[in-house]
Amino acid sequence: MQWKQPPTIKSYEALGAVADGRLEINGNTGKCYSSSGNKFYTITYDPVQLAIMVNDNGSYWKGYLGYPAIAFLLEKGELEYKEDFGELLKGIPWKDINTKFKNDFDTTLEHILQSFSADERAALAAYIVTLAEELKEKNLTHLGKKVKPPAGY
Repeated sequence: MQWKQPPTIKSYEALGAVADGRLEINGNTGKCYSSSGNKFYTITYDPVQLAIMVNDNGSYWKGYLGYPAIAFLLEKGELEYKEDFGELLKGIPWKDINTKFKNDFDTTLEHILQSFSADERAALAAYIVTLAEELKEKNLTHLGKKVKPPAGY
């Protein structure tokens, strides 16, 4: 089964996770800690089959590839990571902001980007489009059965 394309905000969130150093990778498996630091998501990847599994809420409940998997692929060099964009998104409390805006991703993203210059916003948006294209070209499929997300904040 193929993964759906994620909402745009998930690539922004993944960049922040990489910049924050919230990933632990061991070969083709890894953990990505949430922005609250209170839980982690497990990622398993098979680069030969182009298959990946991750247990975040979006991946499990909505069927799109969630930010922990995107962050993993960025960290592994499977997607192009641009450190300067990651640094812009470092230290953002994604969970808190998403909760504040009742998981309205468009409002959350606008709230986060309002402090960036017009040039930063435009450059970041162009890079996010490139990431989405790279992700789509990979045509990633599910690696095994879905695993329920961890509970907690």
